[in-house]
Amino acid sequence: MAHDLFVSYSQPDREAAFALVQRLEARGISVWIAPRDVSPAADWAAEIIDAISSARLMVLVFSGSSNDSNQVRREVERAVHKQLPILPFRIEDVLPSKSLEYFLSTQHWMDAFPLPLEPHIDRLCDHLDTALGRQIAHDVPTELRPSRVAEPADATHPGGVDAAHLRLLETELAKRIGPVAGHLVRRAAQGGGDLDALAQRLAPEIDDEPERRIFLQACWRIGKDK
Repeated sequence: MAHDLFVSYSQPDREAAFALVQRLEARGISVWIAPRDVSPAADWAAEIIDAISSARLMVLVFSGSSNDSNQVRREVERAVHKQLPILPFRIEDVLPSKSLEYFLSTQHWMDAFPLPLEPHIDRLCDHLDTALGRQIAHDVPTELRPSRVAEPADATHPGGVDAAHLRLLETELAKRIGPVAGHLVRRAAQGGGDLDALAQRLAPEIDDEPERRIFLQACWRIGKDK
């Protein structure tokens, strides 16, 4: 389901994040936020990827906690990979770590201090009303947005790749992009094809070109051992 915003935050900032969401939704802006919008018994990584893919913009509630959060870093990384605009909403006077600075150095920042937080939230809402309104003309039509894909019913690839080789493929991808690899491999497997076709389909998920080549070489070796 498409929505306007994906809100990324660290657990210690939950109160600020949900105060922001409440105010945004009161303005008619649709928001996806975990864990509220994660389906019961769902694959968490799959839900996160789908939610980022179907959002128009990410709001990052930025603080010392989110600065140190591996989960936040992975969400930001995937948003950048999907070319999703990111708006860091800085609730503490903290500079980003090197890993986050790499992804956020070109983004527009909005400071939300000193307290109280509410006036800063109102200012953010005003900004988003304008930003999302400008973006409407350039949005991808809803029917062309990535849709949620059911996981395969069995562990064997329809093209003949067995479960053991799928796990090896997932391991190689996870070395480069983290735990979201499992969901991406399962989703790619639904498109059919042999191991090489899967590897070619997954390689663009790796942003670093040398790492992408290493991944493809590793997949080629896996295929030779099949």
